Formats: sequence, C-alpha cells, structure tokens
Amino acid sequence: MPKSAFVAIIGRPSVGKSTLLNALCGAKVSIVSSVPQTTRNAIRGIITRPEGQLIFVDTPGYHISDKKLNLRLREIVLRSLSEVDLILYLIDATREPGKEEEAIAELLSKDIHRIVVAINKIDDPEARPLLIEEFIIPRLRGAKRVSISAVEKTNLESLIEVLFSLAPEGPFWYPEDIYTDQEPVFRIGELVREKAILNTYQELPHAIAVEYRESSKRADGVLFARFDILVERDSQKAIVIGRQGSIIKRIREEAEADLKELFDYPIKLQLQVRVDPDWRKSDSALSRIIF
Repeated sequence: MPKSAFVAIIGRPSVGKSTLLNALCGAKVSIVSSVPQTTRNAIRGIITRPEGQLIFVDTPGYHISDKKLNLRLREIVLRSLSEVDLILYLIDATREPGKEEEAIAELLSKDIHRIVVAINKIDDPEARPLLIEEFIIPRLRGAKRVSISAVEKTNLESLIEVLFSLAPEGPFWYPEDIYTDQEPVFRIGELVREKAILNTYQELPHAIAVEYRESSKRADGVLFARFDILVERDSQKAIVIGRQGSIIKRIREEAEADLKELFDYPIKLQLQVRVDPDWRKSDSALSRIIF
C-alpha cells in the first residue's frame, strides 16, 4: 500500500519555508519575498511519487509578539501542527538560534517521533550548520536531520526520502497531476500581494494586505478578477499607486505575467487601493484576509 502524509513546515520568519515548498513541488505554490511573515495562511503543496503522496502545509513564520496579526498567524501555525502527520522544522544555518528557535524546539519536543529537521541555506558562505546541530541535538534528540539548500535544491531528494520513511500507509488524497489545492482566486490574490510587497517593501514592509472582491469569466475564457490592496494611511495609498499610477500598474502587469505561467486561461486584474486604518487590529478584517 502506498504511503501518504500531511506535513507541516514550521520555522521562524524568513528561513525559506515558501522557497522550499516551491522547490519541492516544482512550481510556484507559495509567494516569496525577503519581508518576514510574507506567508499569512496555511498553504498546501503536493508531491506525488510511486511510493505515495506528501501534502505540505507552509505555515506563517513563528514569531513571538502580542500584536493581533502575529497572534492570528501563530494560531494558524499551532492549528496546522495539530492536524498533520509529520512536522518539518526548517532552521536557517546562517542565523544564530534565538528565542523563536527556543520556543519552536520546546513546542516540538513532545513530538520527536514525527519531526524532521531541515537545516537550510547550507550553500551560503555564512552558513554554520555545526552550530545549528549543537542547538538541535540536545533539544530534539532523536529527530532526523537533513542539511539542505532550498534555493540550490541541494539534498531535497534526501529530505523527501526521509519524510516518506516516516509517513504512514494511506491513500492518495489528491489526483496525481496536481501540485496544490488552492482555489484560483486565493492564488491570484497571493500573487498580487507578492508583487505589491516586492514593489513597495522598502516603504511598506508589513502594511499591505489584499482582499478579494469579485470575479467573472467571459464567454471567450478570460477571467476578470477584482482585488483591493489594503493600506493603513493615505500616504501609503499614494506610495502603492505611484506617480501617475506607475506602481500599481507595475504590480498588475507583473502579477498578470506570472499568472500566465500558472493558469491555462487568461486572467485580467482590476486593482484598487483602499485605506483601512484598522485592518491589522480588526478581527473581522483579519478573518477575511487570513483563514
């Protein structure tokens, strides 16, 4: 009987979880940027092999903070851990372990039998994998460890082999030809958010969200989708729009270009910038954006 497992990817912000998920699945599943906590939902990516199926859940970066947005993101992480078969703990070999690593290690210490530790960024000249080993071994004794580079795709096959070795027997939960179960409007909105972050991150690293409004498909097969880009102040709205609309136009064009690679039908975007001073503090707003 084949093996199958749901695998949660956990780690502090900016350790490369989304990059790893995309590399494992061979396609863009989760958006990527250098801004911490870019991932705000539990994103699923799927690997299907003759030996079975691994369903990965990319969780938001585990960050210790009492802000409402961070608390909501941490809830997603904890919920994901409780719903999966295996946990892939990704740790950055270029950064000295800090309070987030201590908290994650303590959180995982009771689940050693289902933990795999992936030491990432070993291709970086500043990587210190031995330092990470010294941190991990006494705290997660017995957990399997693999040193990898998500960017260079180094040792990813070894990582997959280890995960399959721990996976229980089970059915294929998804068709063999798909690599994510995300709804199209969610994937489109995430791609818009990625481009908005990449084009404004120096001025607005955390102050942007994207909310789906509506979509319709024409008889010729073109999907029209409307999204609001949320900011907190009028000054931020001006930054996202740009001089004579240059920035929001670039966001739309870059997103539409990437969408051509992901979907087999044309997608046209309509983007509007909306000021909502309380979106990061409002339970109702966070529930619409993060789920």
